[in-house]
Amino acid sequence: MVTVLLGHINAWTPKIVKKTIHIHKAGGERKTLKIVAASDIHLGTIIGPRKTAKLVNTINSLKPDIILFAGDVVDEDVKPVIEQNLGKNLLHLKAPLGVYASTGNHEYIGGAEEAVQYLESHGINILRDETVFLDSCFYLVGREDKEKTSFTSVPRKTVRELLSPLDKQKPIILLDHQPFHLELAQEAGVDLQISGHTHHGQLWPLGYITQKIFEVSRGYKQKGNTHFYVSTGYGTWGPPVRIGNRPEILAFTLEFE
Repeated sequence: MVTVLLGHINAWTPKIVKKTIHIHKAGGERKTLKIVAASDIHLGTIIGPRKTAKLVNTINSLKPDIILFAGDVVDEDVKPVIEQNLGKNLLHLKAPLGVYASTGNHEYIGGAEEAVQYLESHGINILRDETVFLDSCFYLVGREDKEKTSFTSVPRKTVRELLSPLDKQKPIILLDHQPFHLELAQEAGVDLQISGHTHHGQLWPLGYITQKIFEVSRGYKQKGNTHFYVSTGYGTWGPPVRIGNRPEILAFTLEFE
């Protein structure tokens, strides 16, 4: 019982992960880029108004240039999100370059079209196998979640297909919810990939299982010139308890040549 109580307190106490990443490319007129990112928020029944407000306030306090969400913004069914009007909080997110997200498996479990429509109507731009070129500086690529094929029978684009039209001399940031086959992003020329999904098991000792499944179950890794970060996520799936890891918000400063 004590372990569960401490795990519940832990789940409600996110940490801020601060990291400076050097990108070996020019960023146009921009020398640095401040990214604040999160994954696996799981808005819904458990992650309600109070924790959503805390997320928004914390992100805004970090004064980001851009805000990124790497999938599972919604916890399956979007109805509890609508009923609690959680989008009202999302509208208060502030970043000069905007708020962007990719889909996660939970968006597809609950019905991706309705979830995406709701999020976009509340200020979050969802990139679904899409790319935007921002501030004459960098590309942001949002990849559809791996589960798209299972739910729609339509395959998502490969990383190589997404990046093939891009100028590889420009910095490229990829949002890909599930961190499988990191070598494909490296080979395609991604500079920074942000993922989530794993929760690093969420409950000890399940982190040992996710470490067997994924090359990176949590945290940072560099492969060649490509930087990867797999977040443990902000929210929880199932019980609001975390044992063995902390929820987190990412505050990355990219330094361009």
